Amino acid sequence: MSKSSSSQRKNPKGGKKVNGGKNGKKEGLSGSSFFTWFMVIALLGVWTSVAVVWFDLVDYEEVLGKLGVYDTDGDGDFDVDDAKILLGNWDQVLFYYYREKNSITSFRITNPIPVFLFFNHRLCYLMELSFSFPMFIAKNKKPKLFNKFDKTIKAELDAAEKLRKKGKVDEALRAFESLVDKYPQSPKARYGKAQSEDALAEKMRSNDILLQAINTYGEVAELPNAPAELIKLTLKRRADRQQFLGRTRGSVVTLHKLVQLYPEDVTFRNELGVGYLLLGDNSNAKAVFEQVLAMSPNDGFAKVHYGFILKAENYIAESIPYLKEGLESGEPGTDDGRFYFHLGDALQRVGSQEAYIWYEAGHKKGHFASVWQRSLYNVNGLKAQPWWTAKETSYTDLVRTLEANWKLIRDEGLAVIDTEKGLFVPEDENLREKGDWSQYTLWQQGRKNEKSCAAAPRTCALLERFPESTGCRRGQIKYSVMHPGTHVWPHTGPTNCRLRMHLGLVIPKEGCRIRCANDTRSWEEGKVLIFDDSFEHEVWQEANSYRLIFIVDVWHPELTSYQRRTLPAI
Repeated sequence: MSKSSSSQRKNPKGGKKVNGGKNGKKEGLSGSSFFTWFMVIALLGVWTSVAVVWFDLVDYEEVLGKLGVYDTDGDGDFDVDDAKILLGNWDQVLFYYYREKNSITSFRITNPIPVFLFFNHRLCYLMELSFSFPMFIAKNKKPKLFNKFDKTIKAELDAAEKLRKKGKVDEALRAFESLVDKYPQSPKARYGKAQSEDALAEKMRSNDILLQAINTYGEVAELPNAPAELIKLTLKRRADRQQFLGRTRGSVVTLHKLVQLYPEDVTFRNELGVGYLLLGDNSNAKAVFEQVLAMSPNDGFAKVHYGFILKAENYIAESIPYLKEGLESGEPGTDDGRFYFHLGDALQRVGSQEAYIWYEAGHKKGHFASVWQRSLYNVNGLKAQPWWTAKETSYTDLVRTLEANWKLIRDEGLAVIDTEKGLFVPEDENLREKGDWSQYTLWQQGRKNEKSCAAAPRTCALLERFPESTGCRRGQIKYSVMHPGTHVWPHTGPTNCRLRMHLGLVIPKEGCRIRCANDTRSWEEGKVLIFDDSFEHEVWQEANSYRLIFIVDVWHPELTSYQRRTLPAI
């Protein structure tokens, strides 16, 4: 405590100021007054200790951990020296205050540290405390989950909830089922039943039990007199579990209800927008994110998703500021490799070298293996290089077979072009800046296209011997024809789990080239080029006639047999 100064008062007789206390003694803390103040502080400490425990406000480890961020003197903890330094650094202190949104949990002071108080957003230094004393600045209120009726059966509800929190989910479910039978009008009992079913579904890995939980969550929200905050928690969890189960349409319906009940909560609108995106309904998703940005113009989550939609609609330049500002916001849900990927791609398409700054940022965040290799569906640890030789792949037999039979493969491809031109489908991934590029697919995601193979039977028969290609569920086998004046934007494939072979079939003498990373090459008739298309690559067709090649994707040679069997298709 700070030293107290002697008081000054007027002498009633002479009017002169004299120093001293009653009876002419020097005023200060007498033994009795010191004891009185000590007792006041002690009793206050006891009262606050009881209050903290009674209202369940204590989380010492959490708060001390947060304060540890501000260990300014490097001694491993937050103490008086750190606080004194922070007094001269208002930005950090106020940042902490705003970041925690005025919610600081109680903590116990066991070392002398300053006590700070925020008053009207200003930081005031009060005093140093050197004894154990619980202090707290208002913690966020707990949601009100009990209606008037549920408060009358709180003891029974708490007993069942105690079982659930201890992980005894089977017993908890039976207890809550009994309470629901006994008190069918109780929202909290039904909510406890849903939570217990939810936990049991996870424990048993049962989709059927999870579906029961989803239905029970729905019942909670329909009960009369259910507290608003309980309805909010219930529907949020219901939407989450519906998405987990793959019932995206049901999740969208639930999120719609949340938006109707809580129209000012942009979080639910953002989640609804994502739900529409998962359904492939970009139009409704776009409308939802526009609503969010009208309500909250700086919402980073809405910005990156809105920019993502604009780019998908080929509004390339318009998408850039939304993607960039959304990523710069650092808000939860924005740090996603897809947004770095599409921002960089959009910048490349408008001719900006800033693209590589964002690719580098995505790489540093761990989204990309490197600035050049930007696939998003990867297996860690696989050998990574742009160009490969047949020997390096270990697929020398396949390469020899392709090169030995290139004329047969070419002739069947030319026959398809001449007689079944409709089977060549234009490239539909928005990879072309300009020109005409079409493909004729024989295998897709490890599945044979019987109709296509009927038009190229000898080629398909050759390939049946090579499961590293026909069984590659992350690749294709196809003819690719590209006409003069075509430019394919720099782009990357989706996965590092495959390598791509190009067999030259009809190659103009000059004007056709492919760049992978920083190495540009050309095709030759009857020869195979092998590259890793998870690296950035780009194609130019500036010849006077068409170019025809045969594309054969193969599993990355370092993938195990188990990985080849179990990796999901792309």
